[in-house]
Amino acid sequence: MTHTCLKTTGIAVLLAFIFLLAACGNGSNGGNINGSWTASLTNPDGSPAFAFATNFTQGSGDSLNIVNFNFTTSGSCFTSPTTETGSFVLSGDFNGNVSGKFQLTISTEFPSQNNVLTLDGTVNGNSVTGTWTLTGLTGCSGNGSFTMNRM
Repeated sequence: MTHTCLKTTGIAVLLAFIFLLAACGNGSNGGNINGSWTASLTNPDGSPAFAFATNFTQGSGDSLNIVNFNFTTSGSCFTSPTTETGSFVLSGDFNGNVSGKFQLTISTEFPSQNNVLTLDGTVNGNSVTGTWTLTGLTGCSGNGSFTMNRM
C-alpha cells in the first residue's frame, strides 16, 4: 500500500469513529429520553386539560418503556387503570443537539379501551412539545397542545 492509500484509509476510519460517537450522543440527559418527566396539556383556549408525571426509558428500537405513570389532575375520563405505550425516534447533530419524534398513547383498561389520549410531538433537548387528542365516551373527547419537561 502506498502512503496516500494508508492516509486515506486512516481518514476513513477516523470519520467512521466520529460518526459512531455522534450517534451515541453527548452523554448528558439531552442525548436520550431516559428520566422523570412532567406534562401539561392545555385546551385550544389555553385552559388546563390534563397533567401527568411519569418515567421514561428508551427500549429497543424506537420503543419507549413507561413506568410510574400518574395523572396529577382529577377527572372522570381516566379513573380506571390505564395502559401506556409510546415511541421515540432520536436524531441529532455533531454538536449534541438532540431532537426527534415522540408519540404516547394512554388508554383506559376497563371495561375496554373506551378513552384514548394520544400525544404527538417533537423532542428538543429536555422538552417535548406537540398536540394531543382524546377520543372516547361522552364527555371524554377533545384536543389541544402539550408541553413535557424533564424533571
